[in-house]
Amino acid sequence: MTRTNHAAARLCLFLALIVSAIAPSPARAHQPTLHWQPWSDAAFTTARQQHKFVLLDLEAVWCHWCHVMDDVTYRDPTVIRLLNEKYILVKVDQDSRPDISNRYQDYGWPATVVFAADGSEIVKRQGFLQPRLMASMLKAIIDDPSPGPSIEREAALHPAADATIAPALLTRIHTSYDAQYDQPNSGWGFVHKYLDEESVEYALRLSARNNTLYTKRATDTLHNATLLLDPVWGGAYQYSVSGDWREPHFEKLISIQASYLREYSLAYAQTHNPEDLAAAQSVHHYVHTFLTDAPTGVFFVSQDADLHDGEDNEPYFKLDDRGRRAQGIPRIDKHVYARENGWTIAALCQLYAVSGDTSALTEARRAANWITIHRTIPGGGFRHDDADPAGPYLGDTLAMGQAYLALYNVTGDRNDLTAATAAAKFIAAHFAPTKPGTGFLTSPTRTDAAYRPHPDRDENVALVRFTSLLSVATADPTYHQMAAEAMRYLASSTIALQPLSAGTLLAYEDFTQDPLHITILGPSSDQQAVALHTAALRSLTSHELIEWRDPTDRNPVPTAVTYPPLKQSALFLCTARACSSPIFKPEEVAAKIHKAQLSN
Repeated sequence: MTRTNHAAARLCLFLALIVSAIAPSPARAHQPTLHWQPWSDAAFTTARQQHKFVLLDLEAVWCHWCHVMDDVTYRDPTVIRLLNEKYILVKVDQDSRPDISNRYQDYGWPATVVFAADGSEIVKRQGFLQPRLMASMLKAIIDDPSPGPSIEREAALHPAADATIAPALLTRIHTSYDAQYDQPNSGWGFVHKYLDEESVEYALRLSARNNTLYTKRATDTLHNATLLLDPVWGGAYQYSVSGDWREPHFEKLISIQASYLREYSLAYAQTHNPEDLAAAQSVHHYVHTFLTDAPTGVFFVSQDADLHDGEDNEPYFKLDDRGRRAQGIPRIDKHVYARENGWTIAALCQLYAVSGDTSALTEARRAANWITIHRTIPGGGFRHDDADPAGPYLGDTLAMGQAYLALYNVTGDRNDLTAATAAAKFIAAHFAPTKPGTGFLTSPTRTDAAYRPHPDRDENVALVRFTSLLSVATADPTYHQMAAEAMRYLASSTIALQPLSAGTLLAYEDFTQDPLHITILGPSSDQQAVALHTAALRSLTSHELIEWRDPTDRNPVPTAVTYPPLKQSALFLCTARACSSPIFKPEEVAAKIHKAQLSN
């Protein structure tokens, strides 16, 4: 489950600048105001008519330094004057527009981008800009509107010949993955510390193959990441600054909660470390308490770090529950996006599988039902919000497809497999690459006339993993072909060597290696079949398909495996090489799965 706004979120810079020295004065209430508008072609039309530039403030609702930009920089008299004279102003909440968010995710939030009236970029800046720096930039653009050094030419994409990563390139990717681990601070990444779910997940896979180095790296990272759990309300803060784990940024994104739920659940299934289960339960409690809409069961986007926009928030988060509530609760972004709900539904399925907590499954199912009723697009796709200004976006249908495949994996409900299949068909019909090997597109709709639709690496990673598993679940090679097309994009050296490397490695394994295929053969009313299914869930791995087949079913899901007739319920475990003899005892399942991981 990859998340492009994860990459952007972790780049939201903690710029400890001289905000107190430039605090707003009361006189600013009488100054002219700025007039922001949403992103649209109309902004560029107006800019051409009035001979102005377009300035994009790409922010996040939860972002502390975005609030500081609003309260300090965009209230400065000089900045206001320059903007009102020569700029058309556009403000976008990046969570609301995945297409624009993906386009500028490497710049973090806030991102400031200035365009010429024809849509070409002049300047791209990252993070908080204090008033003097902003004014200087605005003046320089007026004096000389030629593109600055921040505007780099887009790297040419040379598609791979096929979906195979050449051995030499694969070695370089593995070397990069190894080098991306910060040994002194035990975690992936060097500027900020956060739980990079794909890096940890790949380490867990290596650990399951008895790689002791990566057992330690996964264990240490998961342990350190618990320092980002809120000890009062539960839930995970976004990241820590200064290169260690002890200076958190206090915003809580649902995407981060889903990452924690997923990785700590997978870790617990593999290690049975109670700290891992406790971490997942802490996040579950927080999501249920703060980011769940009680009447509908859907999940909200985020909780702000700031009780009051732009103010220091560390003293607040040192308070206990009573102390915090006495001052108020930081704002919750109550938008309901299909993508974010899909991530959370899939993660809750993981928690249910490894813990047996039926409330997690109930919550996942309830959210899935609401999203299906209120966000479905004819043909199996999903909208992002109530109404999308652009879109549809690949991320929404992809995340919900993954969610339904996760539900099928833990329940065996055929309706879930049908919904996952419909999502894949919608993706093939609406987001296919414009040329072979160039990647599935974030959106078929241009953000503006000057920018053609682009693919996103993380979305293509997720698509490979989704369709590879779906191909096995349905025995339909169409979905393997989709995975091959996305993998060909990832196999290009231009894309494959981008950091972080674990997503590409996971996608390539999922594409080239069949998942562990576990089949329970027996009626759902039989207690032995139920016990075997439960045992399989408790040993869940990150690359696994669980099926439940009733021998009396007259219309079974197609499969390439032929199962023998038996007089009692049994479990079969198939790898890429062979299928096991029937397993009748639930207590033998975990050991069999572990052995299969070693050989798969």
